[in-house]
Amino acid sequence: MSHDLHAAGPFDVKLAPLAAYDTAPGTPLGRMSIDKQFHGELEAVSVGEMLMTRSAVQGSAGYVAIEHVTGTLKGRAGSFVLMHMGTMDRGAQGLVITVVPDSGTDELSGLSGSMKILIEGKAHAYEFDYTFRADR
Repeated sequence: MSHDLHAAGPFDVKLAPLAAYDTAPGTPLGRMSIDKQFHGELEAVSVGEMLMTRSAVQGSAGYVAIEHVTGTLKGRAGSFVLMHMGTMDRGAQGLVITVVPDSGTDELSGLSGSMKILIEGKAHAYEFDYTFRADR
């Protein structure tokens, strides 16, 4: 049986530059590693990679990222993969973060859902709406 569930809490994140694939002068592409520590109802660590670009117009940019999350979600142990797609359109933000289908392992098998990131000052928090497939 599938249930709509919710988890929330703070997280810490470290981003670090990685060597770019495109080394042409003036390339708009960049890469970063992602290391996160989730707290609260999701007690987990994640590692991932981000590919991003900025345009010549101030406030316009985009990024995609994949991160592998390992830990417990309300006491259920396992891992899953999150996929990000973010845009900035002259300052207007758009962000979609979803669980990659069938990426859940162990007690998180059958997990699906979406995550929101909230930033106030330097503090980061998440809100995670999720379900488990009935046929898991």
